[in-house]
Amino acid sequence: MIIQPTSLAALTWAGAAAGSSAESWRIGNVLLARPLGTSAQGLLVLQIGALTVTTETPDNPLPPQFQVRVLSLGAQPLLEVLAPASPEQAVQRVLRERLPQQNGYAPLLATLTTLAQRPVLRQLPPPLRTALALLEHSIRTPEEIRSGPGLREAVLRSGLFLETQLASADSPDAALGEDDWKAALLRLSSLLQAGGHVPKPATGGPETAPPLQHRGLQAQPRALPVIAELVDNLVENDQPIDLHPLLGRLHADVHAALARLEVAQLESTATAAWIVEIPLQGEHGQDVLQLQLEHSASSEDSASWTLGFALDLPPLGPLQGELQLRGLRLSVRLWAQHAATVQKLEDRFTQLRHAVAANGLSLDQLSCQVGLPQTGQSRHAVLLKTTA
Repeated sequence: MIIQPTSLAALTWAGAAAGSSAESWRIGNVLLARPLGTSAQGLLVLQIGALTVTTETPDNPLPPQFQVRVLSLGAQPLLEVLAPASPEQAVQRVLRERLPQQNGYAPLLATLTTLAQRPVLRQLPPPLRTALALLEHSIRTPEEIRSGPGLREAVLRSGLFLETQLASADSPDAALGEDDWKAALLRLSSLLQAGGHVPKPATGGPETAPPLQHRGLQAQPRALPVIAELVDNLVENDQPIDLHPLLGRLHADVHAALARLEVAQLESTATAAWIVEIPLQGEHGQDVLQLQLEHSASSEDSASWTLGFALDLPPLGPLQGELQLRGLRLSVRLWAQHAATVQKLEDRFTQLRHAVAANGLSLDQLSCQVGLPQTGQSRHAVLLKTTA
């Protein structure tokens, strides 16, 4: 866009060449601009930075406010109108911010287990204890997800759909996010932030872990309770306990879990597949159930769904499965890392066949293999590399 100063603004332009405005009008700088109207000569009047200038009316209408980049100066400065970032660009920008910060839920769940098993929890401020209790309340039990409605409720309360549910609510409902995983994380993070317990920036290796959709299903074992040693070291010689290192570590785990969830939310906006992670209350600790749900159109005009899952249970080891439903025909494939686990699953096949038939479905395939399948993702495994 060619900018021609008006006779009135020319005085401002000439005086600004050696003044403070000259700094902002250097080549390469980005300035804020807004249309002011049309001059008597039919030229568009713009306010750009501290100057008022005119230019020929562009073919496309300009927004009420936009940015321009200075390309050249002189009697007729050349400015480039910068297009606003598209939704896709905004998603990619936030993804690049969150990817280095994310981590799985296992470290946070190990921290919660450690806190619950030690008296130091009673020394935390009451609002913080309440937030921790609400977070633990949002962790599902195996009994709650064994039925179809229970599993559906667990998916809806996994945090992936929190904002959608809040936006679609007919009236403000404080209880809507009461047992939602993300709502509980945000509540706890807000209290820790208000208390000055800022999480340390994530420090990973030279490669940043990609989003879940690029990795495929992965059974996640329980993390080692590394915070246990930190808690035990606080209790020495009956001296007052400094909770700051403990709460800083807790906030770091919460921050990483929130980043992980937000990455999953951003991914779901660009694909017809969802990966949902559901914390589960297991025996002597918590586990993470990972689900992958994908819907595709069928050539026979019937719905086609694929449900994958991955879970690592201490008694059984890593498990993975895939259920494909096309119309009323179901295929089930299971994998287990240990041969003993495969035998235990095969012992339940007769019970599973009866359950499938009772629901009016035809079972085309039912198998269980030793060893976990390869992810086989076509996308690149590494999206972002960080260099010093």
